[in-house]
Amino acid sequence: MVCFLEPSPERLFQWMKLLLLLVVIVARWRALLAGAVAGQSMLLTGLEAQHTSLAIYILMRAAVLASRCGIKSERFGRICKPLTWKHGDIFLMCLSSSQILSAYILNQESLPASYKSFLNKHGGKDPVILQGVKDIASGKPFTNLNAIKKYYKTMGVDVKLDPNMKVPCTIVHGNQSCSGHIISFLIQAYKRALPVYLPVYLIPALIVHRKGLLQRPYTILAKGLIGTARSSLFLSVYCASAWMWTCFLFRIFKTCNVPMVAMGTFPPGLGLAIEKKSRRMEISLYCLARAIESFFTCIADAGYLPQSRRIKRADVVVFSLSTAIIMHCYAQERDVFRSKYLNVLDWVFGVPPPACETPRCKDT
Repeated sequence: MVCFLEPSPERLFQWMKLLLLLVVIVARWRALLAGAVAGQSMLLTGLEAQHTSLAIYILMRAAVLASRCGIKSERFGRICKPLTWKHGDIFLMCLSSSQILSAYILNQESLPASYKSFLNKHGGKDPVILQGVKDIASGKPFTNLNAIKKYYKTMGVDVKLDPNMKVPCTIVHGNQSCSGHIISFLIQAYKRALPVYLPVYLIPALIVHRKGLLQRPYTILAKGLIGTARSSLFLSVYCASAWMWTCFLFRIFKTCNVPMVAMGTFPPGLGLAIEKKSRRMEISLYCLARAIESFFTCIADAGYLPQSRRIKRADVVVFSLSTAIIMHCYAQERDVFRSKYLNVLDWVFGVPPPACETPRCKDT
């Protein structure tokens, strides 16, 4: 009985190996667990307040980090190789554009309120115009032809609208030709975009580069103005090309339906090529988060995701998963962060990195 109770050296060695393995596993994955727990802090904003947009955007950021880890991994490197595509950011923007702009025309309620307001301003079309396009694309009888006529009448344009029309070009741009409409729309869209990007570039220049402004003011201000002009051109081309491509497809196929709207709103994402390369991924991820939220809202409203309504705080689950991935990468795979984000996280956690640890320093 005594011999049975006394552990043998072999058994002790096995238990020690198991304990050591557990310590190593916990040490490697503790940041993942800590991030998942920290994600629950979203509940502090209120038990009923939903933050779906924020949760999905952080998930996109986490997915980027996870993909970078996969790319450099020996095990998953081959699988993740397509993620290294040079123009992947533009492709993501095209996918996002198809959902976002289709929702802008067909189902605005699937978009966050602030983003819907932004699109209504830069989309440049009155709600009665969008309703007319929605009616014809959905194959429903027109509900507001008189309202459309009154709208154009207030602008000094007398339009004739056929209740049996197959192509909504007259609804979209009245008596203008498609090409004339695109040119005039592009000019107006550029004027609307300038006030959006002017503070985006000039305010950081005044705050971040305030010392440099005294030494080389013309260089810094010139960069800010060029950046403003470039980003404004991107936004205006993006919006104008949405109407250009939809009109183009409607004219070619002589019909307007939901698939045609989705096809016509895919190419506008190519406008992202105008933007600076360093900004493209940021913009495409932001739009992708909005597109994903809109897509799942649409299919849930259509009754294809009845279970989704039972997850009361899905945003907390998504946010916790995202923060878990981000914290794990921060602790174990620091080189997948861009230097500016890594510096921010180091500052937040009060752990300034060594001088040679940031990716930018490693490159030099």
